[in-house]
Amino acid sequence: MDEHSVDEHDVNGHGAEAQGGEAQGGEAQGAEAQGGTKPAELACPTCGEVVYPGEDFCEACGGRLGNGPAPDSGGAPAAPGPSARVCAGCGGARIDADGYCETCGLRQPAERDHVELEVPSASGGDPPAAAGASDRGKRYSRNEDALAMAAHANGIAAVVCDGVGSSPHPEDASRAAADTGAADLVARLDAGEDPAAATREAALKAAAAVAALAPSPSESPSCTYVSAVTGPDSVTVGWIGDSRAYWLSGAAPGPAGPDGDGPDTAELSMAELTADDEDADGAGGGAASGPLDTADLDTADILALGPSRQLTDDDSWAAIMVAQGALTEAEAEAHPNAHVITAWLGGDAEDVRPHVRTFTPDGPGTLLVCSDGLWNYFPRAADLAALVGDPASGPAADPLGTARTLVRHALDAGGRDNITVAVIPIPARAEDAPSAAPPASPASPPDPSSTEHDR
Repeated sequence: MDEHSVDEHDVNGHGAEAQGGEAQGGEAQGAEAQGGTKPAELACPTCGEVVYPGEDFCEACGGRLGNGPAPDSGGAPAAPGPSARVCAGCGGARIDADGYCETCGLRQPAERDHVELEVPSASGGDPPAAAGASDRGKRYSRNEDALAMAAHANGIAAVVCDGVGSSPHPEDASRAAADTGAADLVARLDAGEDPAAATREAALKAAAAVAALAPSPSESPSCTYVSAVTGPDSVTVGWIGDSRAYWLSGAAPGPAGPDGDGPDTAELSMAELTADDEDADGAGGGAASGPLDTADLDTADILALGPSRQLTDDDSWAAIMVAQGALTEAEAEAHPNAHVITAWLGGDAEDVRPHVRTFTPDGPGTLLVCSDGLWNYFPRAADLAALVGDPASGPAADPLGTARTLVRHALDAGGRDNITVAVIPIPARAEDAPSAAPPASPASPPDPSSTEHDR
């Protein structure tokens, strides 16, 4: 769930910069968004927790909000009709459109509170080819993440979207983006389109679907977007915002970086971007003075995958500050603007530019796609790999169990945001499988002059 609230570890706002990550004058301000700013969060007047437009009761304390209806002063509640919803707490029959009991204020269980998906294997047997899970978490009253997964002719397609909480109806934005993106990906891949081109076009179609939800630019449902596509020999990821894709490998970790993780494609790309920006400005050795365009990080080259690593770069204020050398990664993550995003899908996103990258796995492992409800607690690929056991075999045996495990770890760590995870096991390629041992040569007859004997 992405929001403007800057005192939350797991909250993203639409942010300071225009789509593409521009920081005006070399400094990101963290509040100014494309064409204006997002509405500030509403808060419960009783306990101060975040509430949403149109809600009558606070989920945290049950208190009635300013525009909420007063509870009945007396009399028995009306008897429910045959199809009426009944409050799980008080038995009242008055449940509003947002799922709250108008008598006691209790929020009723919703279908999206916890969702699990499985993609059947080609044979239809166990284990499934891939699986995912999405959970409301412990703090928010609704799940504004969305997950879509499907098989295509040569592999699996998965899309994860995270609704921007400061926008209206973020749950509608994430659902429209995930469903549209996944369906378009599968259609294009089944028609033989190149995975990178299909990924880019599907993201743009998802962006159009979300933009169509907005009655005006000032009332734009919004979300992030990340997709992953597997094929016989490659993995292609595409993203807009700060939802992430990771490669979790069974290989030994590479040389540790400053954060204790192995080589990170995202970190290497950001470093290269900083250098390229300096060269373009003719600075030669100083800090980059111009804006950074993270869309230019896309590469036409197919990159080899080795140890576990993050495959995407966040479109965020923090990523820009780190890339410019203004803050260390630790300083950026601790900053109140750490999760202010600089790119998103929505009617107020003026220039949607998907990032796309293609990789070649060099061994078995797991492709993980997730919202920040997971990576807020476990941002390092090595930490995520440790949670799933052996990434080369464990998820392949039980992908849904792996997704449940990751969701459970995020809940146990605090569960302060919606949590969504897609798990796609990647088997070893045929050419990577160990070759069969050569047939043993016939045993030689014993040497009559030898004192050794076969035993």
